[in-house]
Amino acid sequence: VQLQASGGGLVQAGGSLRLSCLASGNIFSISDMGWYRQAPGKQREKVALIGSGGLTDYADSMKGRFTISRDNDKKTVDLQMNSLKPEDTAVYYCNYIDRRGTYWGHGTLVTVSS
Repeated sequence: VQLQASGGGLVQAGGSLRLSCLASGNIFSISDMGWYRQAPGKQREKVALIGSGGLTDYADSMKGRFTISRDNDKKTVDLQMNSLKPEDTAVYYCNYIDRRGTYWGHGTLVTVSS
């Protein structure tokens, strides 16, 4: 499984960005996909997860601001980020989980200026 993330960049506080991740390879129909992030000097943390049936799970600090969605036909998972804050600055990673294990993509940098 290969994951390619895109959509990062520089945005002012209060702005929005949309990240997208394309999965390729042997993708199982029953799987979870999600986004994590890692800020400088901090551990990687969960942002949001979505199951193949659409069930979502958000980190508390992202609820109401971020929305995760997936398209099973296109094998993509998107993260719409609104009301961005400087503390949202991080490298964002998408991941894919099925019964074989967890796969990670290369990160995409999101920088939120104050």
